[in-house]
Amino acid sequence: MKLTEFSLILSGVLLNAVAQLLLKAGANTIGHFEFHPANILPIGWKLATNPYIFGGLSCYAVSVVVWILALSRVEVSIAYPMLSIGYVVNALAAWWLFGEAVSMMRVVGIGVIIVGVCLVARS
Repeated sequence: MKLTEFSLILSGVLLNAVAQLLLKAGANTIGHFEFHPANILPIGWKLATNPYIFGGLSCYAVSVVVWILALSRVEVSIAYPMLSIGYVVNALAAWWLFGEAVSMMRVVGIGVIIVGVCLVARS
């Protein structure tokens, strides 16, 4: 895989991961909510005006464009497994930013993912 191709894939994956983290931060600021007819507009407004939510959705939009650029250069059977890098990034970032637990089983799983991504990248 060429450096340009890997850079596009990694950029798309990282943008997607950042989007998830921003959406989580936005959800944390809004708090738990239920959708029902009486609160659709107030909750919808909170979601639409939350800067974290807006940032997350913006990252998603840019990640789609970057991902399409990557797919125009790389076989999908190579590119798609690279999305699992996002799980590694998000698991570590969620631990660091949000204090989420990372059990030994998750650490082992992350190791397996990293090995798998390396194998796919070398194929």
